[in-house]
Amino acid sequence: MAKIRKKSVVPVYSVAVVWIFWATCMPMYKISHFIWLTLWSFIIYKLTGLIWRGKWVEVEEAASMYVPTGDAELDGLLLQGKDAIQQMKMLNTKIKNRKMCEKVERLISLAKDIFEHVAKNPEKGTKIRKFMNYYLPTTLKLLESYVEAASQSVRGKNITATMVRIESIMGTIVIAFEKQLDSLFSANALDISADITVLEEMLQREGLAEVPPNMQDLL
Repeated sequence: MAKIRKKSVVPVYSVAVVWIFWATCMPMYKISHFIWLTLWSFIIYKLTGLIWRGKWVEVEEAASMYVPTGDAELDGLLLQGKDAIQQMKMLNTKIKNRKMCEKVERLISLAKDIFEHVAKNPEKGTKIRKFMNYYLPTTLKLLESYVEAASQSVRGKNITATMVRIESIMGTIVIAFEKQLDSLFSANALDISADITVLEEMLQREGLAEVPPNMQDLL
């Protein structure tokens, strides 16, 4: 999140008050009258701006996943991902169940991580096709159904059963999203493992250091 200063509206209202006062109590039939009015308006605007400087607010920064990669197909997937995340955020604002909200927030965070990683590593775009074509749209469909069911004024056994089933499956979906993210790092893990193995062999061959017995646990 980034912080920006949101300007106060007080200076603008103050200038409006100056104009109303001037139009009511002061002459306005010469050019000099308007010059003085403009001057006073400027002074009042600056003074009130120094007093009421506005407030700092947090805004969401543009994520790297939204930067074009040059691959038209992958860029299309990333745009779909952006839309899906926005839909999940919107749906989550309508959910009253705290635990359900926390799970959806976790899904949003995982989805962002997935798309950002793929944006930085375009060659892994093929690994999220099933995620994009089934898991993500099905998750959105379930959330939409949950919000619709929760909005009903009367909750019969069918509506209640639907909500309970969706709430129960959300934990499994979170795990699925986590595994999808973890799978994207499989090649990285292999590369790191190979680097460590080579380093171990060089250290032992050169007699520079002994490899700690628990180093294998890091592979």
